[in-house]
Amino acid sequence: MFSNIIEIIILSIVQGISEFLPISSSAHLNIVEIIFNFNSNSLMIDVSLHLGSLLAIIFYFRKELLDLRNNQKLLSLLIIGSIPIVIAGYIISSTGLVNLLENNLKIIAWTTLVFGIILYVADKSKFDKKISSNLNFKTILYIGLFQILALIPGVSRAGITITAARLFRFNRFDSSKISFLLAIPAIAGASVLQLKDAIEQSFELNYLILISITLSFLFSYFTVKFFLNYINKFSLNVFVVYRIIISIILFIIIYN
Repeated sequence: MFSNIIEIIILSIVQGISEFLPISSSAHLNIVEIIFNFNSNSLMIDVSLHLGSLLAIIFYFRKELLDLRNNQKLLSLLIIGSIPIVIAGYIISSTGLVNLLENNLKIIAWTTLVFGIILYVADKSKFDKKISSNLNFKTILYIGLFQILALIPGVSRAGITITAARLFRFNRFDSSKISFLLAIPAIAGASVLQLKDAIEQSFELNYLILISITLSFLFSYFTVKFFLNYINKFSLNVFVVYRIIISIILFIIIYN
């Protein structure tokens, strides 16, 4: 029992920190589970971890979300930007293609490296477009299409959406905010699909689920708060370097 709690704590920390940073939460969860051979993780635990992150991002942006009633344009933009990944996610989930992508260290290693480099290139220039004046239907749709790539472990949903927004010349803060707002329907959609499968497998609410939701919420909330403060002052280079280091370590593990 104690070992299960330790595993859940580690998974919650990994989920909470990596979900909203451009480093891929799915990759980190897969890496931890494969290397340490965790036994506690299950479909329901995975749902719980993502539910904690979803509640955190909703709570953090609660004022902006409530204000969407008075900002129909932004609401419409978020809906348009979310359609591609909802459709793609449903297709991949229903066809079983998701099983081909999970727990594959080679895919994770290469996507972590390649999309880390792309993030570096996108973040090099100084852009100053803002959500309030420059975000339109065409741009959000393209960013939404980029977000589909996040279904591949290692790409990073936060990373690819920030990359896309930077390529469309949005400043770092607004690029991150676009990423976080698009995370709400993306995580919600994924959670619904996973919850459906979990219910079909039958489950019972237990302390491990409650712990994973609570800890994932706390670490996700403080990660979002930290990242938005950080991005106002610094570039994304530290995350690019981190991704390169992780990919090198994985290459050594895979090919040694």
